Amino acid sequence: MKKIAVFCGASIGFNPVYAQSAHDLGVFLAQKDIEIIFGGGKFGMMGAIADAVLQESGKVTGVIPDFLKLEEIEHTGVQKMITGQNMSDRKMTISKIVDAYIALPGGFGTLDELMEALTLGQLQIEHKPIGVLNTNGFFDPLIAQFDLMVKEGFLKPENRNMVLVSDDIEKLYKLMQNYEAPKVSKVVHTVASK
Repeated sequence: MKKIAVFCGASIGFNPVYAQSAHDLGVFLAQKDIEIIFGGGKFGMMGAIADAVLQESGKVTGVIPDFLKLEEIEHTGVQKMITGQNMSDRKMTISKIVDAYIALPGGFGTLDELMEALTLGQLQIEHKPIGVLNTNGFFDPLIAQFDLMVKEGFLKPENRNMVLVSDDIEKLYKLMQNYEAPKVSKVVHTVASK
């Protein structure tokens, strides 16, 4: 894992623990000499992780759509900024250049990016580890939803297990290092009741 995409919010959240976790992850990845690829924004969780990596002399690449350069305020301190036309371009570009993904707290955009990565893994288009840093239990309801999908027959347990979750950075990193992609069809076969 030499390049990891970090999905996170353009907002910082109300609890300072979120910004701290972004900072700590940035320091950790920089010290491992792992380049982060992120959404390109200067503020919020995006700014917190990018600034932390840069303070440790780490490598940062931003990927931002043209129309968000002003909205999210493009981070001008990163070594490289890739500009695309839209959100789909952003996700496709990130997918092409990274070895793994980590999701931090964020909003709809963060969930969209996480779901896209999981779908690519489920369809066996990619075989990359997908980590979720579950700071302050932020992702607990989402993880519960994934478990419900398995229980109700909409998701295979093997695909559910693609989501590597920890509230500890070191543990999450180890889970990602040891990840093996599932080798099953995504289709959940059930027998319809009469």
